[in-house]
Amino acid sequence: MRQHVVDVVRRALSRGAAEGRWPALETPFTVDPPRDPRHGDFAVNAAMVLAKSAGRPPRELAQAIVDAVRAEDGGRTIESMEIAGPGFVNLKLRPEVWLAALADVKREGARFGRSEVGKGKRVNVEFVSANPTGPMHVGHGRGGVTGDAVASLLDWSGHTVTREYYVNDYGAQVQTLARSVHLRYQELAGRAVTMPPSSYPGAYVVEIARSLEAEFGPRFLDAPEAEWLDLFRDRAVAHVLGMIRGDLDAVHISFDVWSSEKRLYESGTVQRFLEELEAKDLVYWGKLPPPKSKKGQPAPAVAAPNEEGLTESENLLLFRSSRHGDEVDRPVKKADGTPTYFCADIAYHWDKRQRADLLIDVLGADHGGYVPRLEAAMEALGGSRRDLHVVLIQMVNLTRGGEAVKMSKRAGTVVSLREVVEEVGRDATRFIFLTRRADAQLDFDLELAKRQTLDNPVFYVQYGHARLARILEKAAAAGAPQARFDAETLSVLTAPEEMDLVKRILSFPDMVAGAALAWEPHRVAFWLQETIAAFHSYYTQGKRTGERFIGADPVKTAARLALALALKQALANGLSILGVSAPERMESRDLAEDV
Repeated sequence: MRQHVVDVVRRALSRGAAEGRWPALETPFTVDPPRDPRHGDFAVNAAMVLAKSAGRPPRELAQAIVDAVRAEDGGRTIESMEIAGPGFVNLKLRPEVWLAALADVKREGARFGRSEVGKGKRVNVEFVSANPTGPMHVGHGRGGVTGDAVASLLDWSGHTVTREYYVNDYGAQVQTLARSVHLRYQELAGRAVTMPPSSYPGAYVVEIARSLEAEFGPRFLDAPEAEWLDLFRDRAVAHVLGMIRGDLDAVHISFDVWSSEKRLYESGTVQRFLEELEAKDLVYWGKLPPPKSKKGQPAPAVAAPNEEGLTESENLLLFRSSRHGDEVDRPVKKADGTPTYFCADIAYHWDKRQRADLLIDVLGADHGGYVPRLEAAMEALGGSRRDLHVVLIQMVNLTRGGEAVKMSKRAGTVVSLREVVEEVGRDATRFIFLTRRADAQLDFDLELAKRQTLDNPVFYVQYGHARLARILEKAAAAGAPQARFDAETLSVLTAPEEMDLVKRILSFPDMVAGAALAWEPHRVAFWLQETIAAFHSYYTQGKRTGERFIGADPVKTAARLALALALKQALANGLSILGVSAPERMESRDLAEDV
């Protein structure tokens, strides 16, 4: 419906420009629903966009545009137009136009809401990428579900999508895991050990040690670290990745590609990338800049080590990232000649960019400071900062009945994602993760998530879908007239609540496309909750007034069943995008009521 308005307005503007009434439009205009639906179906800002080049006041130009659009439309689809505020044109479509479009839902079925706005564009969505040092916790889960939903949205909008997991299986953290396993390996042999604060003390570490003991016996108890470190690391990483795959499977997340940091080094990709930087004069040997002073405080005499333990006293190979919007130049090679973590990260993004037109990273909010340097790298290497978009995920506060559930990965008392899914279910876990913007903190109450009541957001939406299924089932059993989508039948849907539901259903494709282009799956969850709330209200009011779905008037029954069928399809498609099921039946006394 929005696209129809866009097309009508665009034709009117083009005709007016050809006749010399205003300049050709160079900047796109917008067509969006107004905040208050009483102001119309769509608000058009074309007059404000054209006003400067036309040299006319926006409201005066808006009136000329209204006349041109009215002439172009000929009264076929537009019921009314009025000028509002600084020059918006608020436009209302005829009810029969909305009702006629309802047949699109029936015709498109499970494809209703899909579009081609991203056709021909390859997108790589990298998400989760949790270090393979332990099971996934709920923070990882929120990032995983968000990334999966972003990828789903992009697929629905016509993009070619690759879901990718980057395995950090090279460097200090996995070596720490290997050493933790070796300490448990010694402990299994009867030796007293002390686990350092940096170690991983979870029960899974003992499991890995036990499997190594069963295979190798005491062989590595007193062996030098060089003889067992790589073996213990690789076995530990493989074991933990198996755990992570199980955690992901519990929330129905899968990946097309699993990339390995270790393979980046072994394949020579990191070395080739460094050579590329040198060939483009993007690196130089130097020292980290002196520390900056904080507001109101003197600068420290010596900089504290950065996140990789490097200080300003060392001679490092620096990437000229400050030329491309970063605060400072970043080290890509240490004084001993080994690459930094950052070097591997931008080499990985360089590799991904060869395989996709757009990169999307889903990262924890603590990585926010990392984004400018990645964007700088994209630009420096001949691309655009817009080739990369980062979705930042805020933390999850896990509670049970309002009481905080404490988590500590290193202390081995982590509440894993798997435990949460096993307690509350996959659907509740996924949906609740998506009920807030990704960059907003989320409170996840385990008790609420388990409730089979309408204050549980996923139950509320699924209950609505099941209620609609029940309505259609009872209609078929009662021999009621079948849903019909012809203009004469649908014309009886005159109640404001019915037209509101029709417009909500038909807003679904635009909402999905907008959510995809903004990388915001929470918009789908919001739409589902708001739409089902409108339906529940309509249903309850109908019971009170006697205007039921299945009534004595066969035409009204056929029209309302068409509305129910279209709404049920839109809800199912929205839930599908989020990876949540759309049950046909749910145990509830209310679902047994007359419809």
